[in-house]
Amino acid sequence: MKLDCKTPADVIRAIREHGVEIVDLRFTDVPGTWQHTSFGASTFDEDAIVEGLGFDGSSIRGFQQIQESDMLLVPDPTTAFLDPFFEHKTLVMICDVKDPVTKEFYGRDPRGIAKKAEAYLKSTGIGDTAYFGPEPEFFVFNDVRYGSDVNYSLYRVDSVEGHWNTDAEEGPNLAYKIRPKEGYFPVPPSDTLQDVRSEMVRVMETLGIPVECHHHEVATAGQCEIDMRFDTLLRMADNVMMYKYVVKNVARKRGLTATFMPKPLYGDNGSGMHTHQSIWKDGQPTFAGEGGYAGLSDVARWYIGGLLKHAPAILAFAAPTTNSYRRLVPGFEAPVNLAWSMRNRSAACRIPMYSESPKAKRVEFRCPDASSNPYLAFAAMLMAGLDGIRNRIDPGEPVDKNIYDLPPEEAAAIGKVPGQLSEAIDALERDHDFLMEGDVFTADFIEAYIDYKRSNELDPIRLRPHPYEFVLYYDV
Repeated sequence: MKLDCKTPADVIRAIREHGVEIVDLRFTDVPGTWQHTSFGASTFDEDAIVEGLGFDGSSIRGFQQIQESDMLLVPDPTTAFLDPFFEHKTLVMICDVKDPVTKEFYGRDPRGIAKKAEAYLKSTGIGDTAYFGPEPEFFVFNDVRYGSDVNYSLYRVDSVEGHWNTDAEEGPNLAYKIRPKEGYFPVPPSDTLQDVRSEMVRVMETLGIPVECHHHEVATAGQCEIDMRFDTLLRMADNVMMYKYVVKNVARKRGLTATFMPKPLYGDNGSGMHTHQSIWKDGQPTFAGEGGYAGLSDVARWYIGGLLKHAPAILAFAAPTTNSYRRLVPGFEAPVNLAWSMRNRSAACRIPMYSESPKAKRVEFRCPDASSNPYLAFAAMLMAGLDGIRNRIDPGEPVDKNIYDLPPEEAAAIGKVPGQLSEAIDALERDHDFLMEGDVFTADFIEAYIDYKRSNELDPIRLRPHPYEFVLYYDV
């Protein structure tokens, strides 16, 4: 249940009124996973919220080294909610991470980076509010197994909806399997997850997350989408973290498992997180402009120009896994083309045309996926867009043709997103000055992020044989 707390005193009052037993403090590590620590409610007081509570930053991925490990968790009272899954009544607050000596935002805290991005927007005078509306997609499976060691590597996922189970011994097999790429909008009994998604929606709404709709997605086996109503950058990033927490825990409660891994299935659609965004100033939309293409202002066009120019670097945060690039493959309707258009879904930036209202004018950046850390991904997108506005970056002419049917010379003129994570990380290494405006992203953070990705993800993948290599090469 969402608690309408505004101050530390409100939190202490809510603890008393709701009979809270445990206070759970949560924060996000650099890769984007929620971490938490819990305290007995009877000893938790206002000072703990105001002054913060210490923890070992050296044990958190992407944070401090051991010689400077002490850090502070500072709870945000406005995020307080009652956890819907714990047996003992637990009040949760999302925290910022601060340096215990300076009391400043810790430069590697993703939520702090998102806060600084919002502050930087205001300082530019371009606008005072950035709205974000992501569409996270995910898979729900009935069984998942994987493993990797010196002498083997394997994975196997299964879903009762999977077309490969038409002849499975299920005692009995009731059929109604979803054919490949036909998972978009079928009714039950083919869609077996209606009640699961509805429960996810119900729980999200109790936590204060407004939900617009939910449905089955294109892939054959358990691919889903639940759409939230847009919100400010920081609040939406908080909501995405709660969204993922709810999805995983509702699935587990029902004996299922959910993943935001973008591409768990070969030969079927992957999961993205199309992200709608706009800037407002003094309560008015800055992206609306009469007479412009798709009703957009110059500000919106320049914002798009910034997204397209910096897209390879943005994707180091917004498509941050090696698996992300199993989805971003040319020729398969993926948004791999660095172009913009009203209705072309293979373009990186799309202008939704569902409404003519100036308030609805926005750009949809289609490359991200929900394996990303939302605080970092949203902040990087905003900083790229602001760089586009500040420097009046022209996005070029919109592309309203089928890009895959263009003559070779026209197609060659359209840039492409990186083909693998290593290329996105290299792009970030070359192109990050725009992120450092206003000290939003620091040089220390960017350097540490690049090192983490190369050491902990790129090298381990690069050094291991791939199972399909045995199919291709074992008998050479």
